[in-house]
Amino acid sequence: MSQRSYDDKPSLYLVPTPIGNLEDMTIRSVNILKKVDVIFCEDTRETKKLLNELNINNKLISCHKFNEDKVYLKALEYLKNGNSIALVSDRGTPCISDPGYVISYNAIKAGYNVIGLPGATAFVPALIMSGLNPNKFLFYGFLDSKKSRKKKELESLKNEKYTIILYESPYRIIETLNLIYDILGNRNIGIAREISKKYEEIYRGPVSEVLKEIIEPRGEFVIILEENKQEENFDKTDIDKIDIIEHVEKLISSGISKKEAIKQVAKLHNLEKNEVYIKYNGGKK
Repeated sequence: MSQRSYDDKPSLYLVPTPIGNLEDMTIRSVNILKKVDVIFCEDTRETKKLLNELNINNKLISCHKFNEDKVYLKALEYLKNGNSIALVSDRGTPCISDPGYVISYNAIKAGYNVIGLPGATAFVPALIMSGLNPNKFLFYGFLDSKKSRKKKELESLKNEKYTIILYESPYRIIETLNLIYDILGNRNIGIAREISKKYEEIYRGPVSEVLKEIIEPRGEFVIILEENKQEENFDKTDIDKIDIIEHVEKLISSGISKKEAIKQVAKLHNLEKNEVYIKYNGGKK
């Protein structure tokens, strides 16, 4: 089903809001927020502050991750009655690691226009400031907060040949960086915090070096991970012909930690990790 966005039908506008600097609000976004009949927002208190700064007085309805499964029906009711509506999150672009997908999906399903406006989102400036390859990237967003699940997610990402973008909170950033070091190796990374604000800070370098610099984590973090530059694994049909020590060293030289290299070699050679560890260390346990 095609959409002609500007055919005067009732529409849902997805409106980005500043992630830090109020001047990042576009003129078009301001005009849309003025003209719609109602604004659905993540936190009415936060949005009210923004609207006051912009001299906008419009009706607000709360729409967050805990009520979006129900409040979308109210949004559809407005659209059905011929009203256009806007949706904003507290900061950044709706649906990008923020509420908005449920309302958007159901509005599309019901045949209404869903129009996304260009504007502020954290990962784009973080990516272009990182110094890492921006041409092909994978936006992943937040990893699971549970450590065991986070490990599995990182395992699934370790062979990606694209720059990887993650979001992380100040409470878990150190744990996450240590897991990245253990599972993905000492790759080059770029980390941005407090983007567009007075205390904006960018960290660049190998994971081990960046870990030393982040002393008291504050603010939301965007992590930009260098792509996997490791050469393709040896042909598994010839795996028995490959020297175990040489195989471990080859993986370590590609940026993978010793622990992870031993784990991979053990799996490929169908050996116990301890057995590979002992061989690599010259028979020492």
